[in-house]
Amino acid sequence: MDFDLREDHRLLRHSVREFARAEIAPHAQRWDKEERFPDELVPKLAKMGLLGIRIPEEYGGSGMDMQAYAICVEEVARADGSTALTVASHNGLGTGHLLTFGSEEQKRKYLPKAASGQWLAAWALTEPGSGSDAAALRTTARRDGDGWILDGTKTFITQGSVGGFCVLLARTGRAESKQQGITAFVVDRGTAGFTASKHLLKLGCRSSDTAEISFENVRVPDSARVGAEGHGFVDTMQILDRGRISIAAMAIGLGYGALDRAVEYAKQRTAFGKAISEFQAIQWMLADAKAELDAAALLTHRAAWLADRGEPFTREAAMAKLFASEAATRACNGSVQIHGGYGYVREFDVERYLRDAKLCEIGEGTSEVQRMVIAKHLLSH
Repeated sequence: MDFDLREDHRLLRHSVREFARAEIAPHAQRWDKEERFPDELVPKLAKMGLLGIRIPEEYGGSGMDMQAYAICVEEVARADGSTALTVASHNGLGTGHLLTFGSEEQKRKYLPKAASGQWLAAWALTEPGSGSDAAALRTTARRDGDGWILDGTKTFITQGSVGGFCVLLARTGRAESKQQGITAFVVDRGTAGFTASKHLLKLGCRSSDTAEISFENVRVPDSARVGAEGHGFVDTMQILDRGRISIAAMAIGLGYGALDRAVEYAKQRTAFGKAISEFQAIQWMLADAKAELDAAALLTHRAAWLADRGEPFTREAAMAKLFASEAATRACNGSVQIHGGYGYVREFDVERYLRDAKLCEIGEGTSEVQRMVIAKHLLSH
């Protein structure tokens, strides 16, 4: 939806929508079927400026604000959830962590390559035994002379096997609280002992690369440390706040994409002598989806607007992500229902939209975690 957006945001929405229609939508179904990361798309995403959305121009990026970031992710998701996830995670997590907390040396080494598409970014927090309880991570980093030795396993890592570098969180010391004593490091792909040990097969977003990665006696210099020692978990919470805005935008795009197809199908499909769009039951399903998605868009752009102004937005990002993800799932499910039997077969896109949308209720903090965040802020006043 285009509520009171600036003219440059409106133009951006139009250009990204046209790009997604031409370069992504015609191939999305095939990529999903093949469960293959589309390497051939990366240079096109970079040329469009979609791999350096938040990266300042001095490092080769587009230098856009958070509202622009949300618009880009939403419009890509209208065409394909997998590509939207690639764009969102690359910009918001791996590069986002370096942009926010990295040293000048790290920024100049990694950000130009990230913006150009030479290196995709991975970000590794989750482990096989720690999901929502992220601070329970067991990957370790121990000092070794003037460097560090990393050991551990991370899972559900987007761009895990195709990323040129990875920002990971590791435990560097014992502390009174498990949130303390965690530090971030950046590791180049190809570093001895850093491997993508398992490619994960998923319900949805199948052409987004998701892998389990391992670190076995990986030695990095102290210059690979991102941010202050022991401050990694606190920094991570800031990264996740922005990431939740992007996942909300992804959910909205998927919901609108499914709704567009439901409207088109309802106008064409006939039953009992008339288009099914004339039946009130169908009309109400479409109306509910439109109302909820527009409300989700407003919540998302409010969070992005606050972030752009430098104001607190943790609660607002959680609200946007919670409402948008669940609204999108309902919209996609309704679209499948409107398509009837055809909605259940892969010939039509809507079953893919439903599978992709489910991720938005899980990634970057589950719906349950978002409710915890919102309640904590509500009860603290």
